Amino acid sequence: MGTTMDTRTAAAIALNRYGLGARPDEAPPDNPKASLLAQFDRYDPCPAAWAGQPGSAALAANLTQLQQAARAAKGEKADRSDADESAARKALRATIRDTYWSAVDARVQSALVTPTPFVERLVHFWANHFALSTDKGPGVAMLAGAFETEAIRPHVLGRFEDMLVAVERHPAMQLFLDQPGSVGPDSKAVQRAEQRNPSQRRGLNENLAREIMELHTLGARSGYTQTDVTEFARALTGWSIVGPKGQRAGQDRNAEPGSFVFRPGVHEPGTRTILGRRYDQQGEAQARAVLTDLAAAPATAHHLAGKLARHFIADTPPPAVVEHLAQAYLRGNGELVQVYRALLDLPQAWSPAPAKFKTPWEWLISSLRGLGYQAVAKPRAAPTLAQLGQAVWRPGSPAGYDDVAASWAAPDALVRRVELAQRLAARQGDRVDPQALGRTLLAGTLSPATAAAVGRAESVQTAVALLLVAPDFQRR
Repeated sequence: MGTTMDTRTAAAIALNRYGLGARPDEAPPDNPKASLLAQFDRYDPCPAAWAGQPGSAALAANLTQLQQAARAAKGEKADRSDADESAARKALRATIRDTYWSAVDARVQSALVTPTPFVERLVHFWANHFALSTDKGPGVAMLAGAFETEAIRPHVLGRFEDMLVAVERHPAMQLFLDQPGSVGPDSKAVQRAEQRNPSQRRGLNENLAREIMELHTLGARSGYTQTDVTEFARALTGWSIVGPKGQRAGQDRNAEPGSFVFRPGVHEPGTRTILGRRYDQQGEAQARAVLTDLAAAPATAHHLAGKLARHFIADTPPPAVVEHLAQAYLRGNGELVQVYRALLDLPQAWSPAPAKFKTPWEWLISSLRGLGYQAVAKPRAAPTLAQLGQAVWRPGSPAGYDDVAASWAAPDALVRRVELAQRLAARQGDRVDPQALGRTLLAGTLSPATAAAVGRAESVQTAVALLLVAPDFQRR
């Protein structure tokens, strides 16, 4: 970074590859790497944009009340009209939609104004790693924003194990992967239920155990077996969430609805053997011990390192880069800041070639930041991102959204970006100098071809739109 051009290139990398895009009111960093590292000390896990959002307890209580009203309206047709039932259902749907849209707006606003865009990007990375999808049902849709604020944001600069535990205990993840319905086949609760009604047998649900091993920690094809998944699912029985008003048996009646609870009555008794290791802990501690070992496993280190390298370095990262990050993870016992520092120490991390194609989320945020937006009023961010093909917290799969160009560079997807770029440019009117904006967005690294195209544009609006969809700006 010794020459002027090197410094400008590194500044563009810091703003675009590691940040969320340049803002016109912020100067490019003089020392790009140091500017990224300094963000670790300034990060606020609950910034103003998120501070007014309700937590999972309040959301769960509100959802329960609305669901009970909808059920009551449906069950009292003799005394109530179809209009009453319809109104209750509409109120439920509207609340779920408004809660989700409000949380997406908070996420966008936080990304637009954050003084720590590198850390904010890492929040988005981990939220996609621990993906849940709001199309699962009303509970997940209501709680998705709270999941990011409560399970991801507080731990993004901490230990991976702490984030892992917070994620798996959170009601949104519990509901998404059907954990509250999982019971030990030989648990006390099942034995009692069979005595009352032998024909109705509740059983084990392996969803949470499988996704923890395959997606959250070890990674697919890392050596675990179906038996390991089943044994882990047995260890996880009893991990659940509080039901309405503490009415479920075996829970603290003072606990808030929607919060984590361990239910001893549905826990599968006995010692578990997982990945060749015996776990003879009792109750909740058994699955907790498994999570500790999974977080410390070399396979987990390599799985996480591969995903970080893919996100920041290249769609197919060099094996040496992945190994470098994995060793940093293992040396630091899962301290994530040590992994981030190791990433920024790599020469490949500062390669001048922009290897990564922006996802719709990344492109929209960097476009809005570049145009100086502090918030988004209309149209609402949630439907806009859905139109672009990347609805927030709705990847449709526990694996999250893909992090490779092939998933985002299809012609129809690019057409949607062009259409939105034209609308954004039209709102700017003639207030923008397109040439100056290009130098701002790309921190002085605007390519001659893009500069020429912008200069030849027939209007300011066309020039701005061309800039937002230029190859330079589409990559980071």
